[in-house]
Amino acid sequence: MSNARRLIRQTLTIARRDFVATVFTPIFLLFLFAPLIMGSFGAIGGAGAAAVADGASDKTRIVAIVPDRLARPIAEVDTRLRGVFRQEEAPPALMTLTPSADPAAQARAAFESKAYDASAVLYGPLDRPTILYGLRGARTADYLTLLAQGTLASEALDGGLPRVQATKTSVTRTTGSQGGQNRSAFLAVFGIFFLTLFLSGQVVGTMAEERSNKVIEILAAAVPLESVFLGKLVGMFGVALLFVGFWGTVVGQALSYLPPAAAAAFGDLSPAVGAPTFALLFAAYFAMAYLLLGSVFLGVGAQASTMREIQMLSLPITVLQVGMFALSSAAAGRPGSWLATVAEVFPLSSPFAMAGHAANSPELWPHALALAWQALWVAIFVTLGARFFRRGVLQSGSARPFWKRART
Repeated sequence: MSNARRLIRQTLTIARRDFVATVFTPIFLLFLFAPLIMGSFGAIGGAGAAAVADGASDKTRIVAIVPDRLARPIAEVDTRLRGVFRQEEAPPALMTLTPSADPAAQARAAFESKAYDASAVLYGPLDRPTILYGLRGARTADYLTLLAQGTLASEALDGGLPRVQATKTSVTRTTGSQGGQNRSAFLAVFGIFFLTLFLSGQVVGTMAEERSNKVIEILAAAVPLESVFLGKLVGMFGVALLFVGFWGTVVGQALSYLPPAAAAAFGDLSPAVGAPTFALLFAAYFAMAYLLLGSVFLGVGAQASTMREIQMLSLPITVLQVGMFALSSAAAGRPGSWLATVAEVFPLSSPFAMAGHAANSPELWPHALALAWQALWVAIFVTLGARFFRRGVLQSGSARPFWKRART
């Protein structure tokens, strides 16, 4: 058997061992359903926050202190203007009050009312109104200005503004928009970041238990350390693929039940290389991002002998991942810039940045070079991790550099 075939066989043996040891345990079910558990907690918290926000918004009002003869015209203008707002973006409900002897004092007293929460209050003549507004009320103050202007125009036209019957025709683009490409680029970067952040961190602790029970020494005596490291990396990647496949199927089925408006929003995503090619490149770059970061984490985590040391390594690992995400996100927003070039060449950010590149540019040849470049760095990181582990932990191998050993 040739050395290459022996290396592949040993690597796959280690990978199968780690994959089975990870998947065929009850704890793996908790890991598999962790997004559902976290999503449930998030949904509960979000529902509570939404209930509080809705309760507050139900009592919020904009107030117009105007004579009784203007109450109906200003309400009609308010109804017409609200037609251009989405429900969640509409200003607070309008309330009209009859002026008292001191409208200025009445306007200030509106902010102290227990019956409602005043966001902005208008008083005085409509051509020169005074508008008071509270915290986060500048937008509603502008809206009251439009109400005053519309009401004056309605009065000038004897009580009614002209109505326009417009013919509206929806047009669908035949080519992708720049905005759709930019959104596709960011979603690609974020998707790979989220998956690697959630999945690659488990690689850090794969060596600690085997170091403590001396199993790693038996493995190192039976097969080369490079096969051990690469096999563990491939095994954990298999676990990640199982996780992504399961949740990809669930999410894919859920998307088919989306309302037409939400489906249209997804339809606006238009990667430059085309959807099928983009999906293949996304999968390839996710694989390379996992292998690159996983090989680094495996080499670093192999130096830790206790869970305490592994926990201490978690923070710099997370900071590194967030830094790669920030760099790649900035590069996705500036395709063709020097920042994009740096992100695409730097090994640890290259998969993220090149996924964004696929959304912004139709050329395919850079991806072949990028994937080969990233695979080279996976091999380098695995080799360095095995060498550091052999010399630093197992205390074996010559301490002299290879170029000095070659002359002896």
